[in-house]
Amino acid sequence: MALRVAVQMDPMDSINIAGDSSFAIMLAAQARGAELWHYDVRTLSYDTGSNALTAHAAPVTVQRVEGDHYTTGERRRINLAGDIDVIFMRQDPPFDLGYISAALMLDRLKGTTLVTNDPREVINAPEKMFVLDYAQFMPPTLIARELDDVRAFQEQHGSVVVKPLHGNGGKAIFKVDEDGTNLSALFEMFNQTWPEPHMIQPFLREVSEGDKRIVLVDGEFSGAINRKPGEGEFRSNLAQGGYAEAAGLTQREEEICAAMGPELKKRGLVFVGIDVIGGKWLTEINVTSPTGIVAIDAFNGTDTAGKILDAVERRLAN
Repeated sequence: MALRVAVQMDPMDSINIAGDSSFAIMLAAQARGAELWHYDVRTLSYDTGSNALTAHAAPVTVQRVEGDHYTTGERRRINLAGDIDVIFMRQDPPFDLGYISAALMLDRLKGTTLVTNDPREVINAPEKMFVLDYAQFMPPTLIARELDDVRAFQEQHGSVVVKPLHGNGGKAIFKVDEDGTNLSALFEMFNQTWPEPHMIQPFLREVSEGDKRIVLVDGEFSGAINRKPGEGEFRSNLAQGGYAEAAGLTQREEEICAAMGPELKKRGLVFVGIDVIGGKWLTEINVTSPTGIVAIDAFNGTDTAGKILDAVERRLAN
């Protein structure tokens, strides 16, 4: 019987098929004969009378043809418990109340439909908070919104990087030089924009050598790429003009993967991307909508999307 797969993601028109990990998973699922559905997270609906979680979804067929990469059938409301075997929760952050609310709705499918990554565990593992469980691998880190605390940290460590605690894609990451110029103005802006505290870390000069994205599938190392900053940038995110090169693991990175792998598997975090700078500094554990598998597979001749589907099929069989 064909696997029935629903992908909760952004509009199909908006994706870049050359590098989109969700699209790669859809292609791999379709190649295995899966029945594919696409829906927007905003169409989720839960009715207590029928105890049904539904979405307005459309059957979709995909192909790797730029400008003609998908076709859809008639959109209709489907029961995510009865009509679907597995849901890939792949809409882009921000990790806000809308994201959390949708994850809590999907969590009600537990015991009927597999959702990956596990929505309850995604809520429990924000990228820049979950990583604190592995502080032994991190650079010195401060999470705060009080300027005096931040200034003391900056005076101790020199140049620092300031990030929104729930940011994504390399957006709104600022470097403050050793003299602390504009630190107070920057924090005024951060405190006015975000209600949560912010993340502050020393500026790691090793970032010029790259920021490695390491993908783990069901807790096991699957592949890595080294992302290097574009000209005039210190951010290595591919979405911010960075570029990728092939990469293996350092001994320290192997230790990091071994330390967190069993916990990722236990939590049902099937597809995870961790970020490591300079071969040793763990900075994020990405669980909401990790990326990078297309570039990894292009360099290594691997099939990470296939590995993700293998892991899903194992979980469905248990």
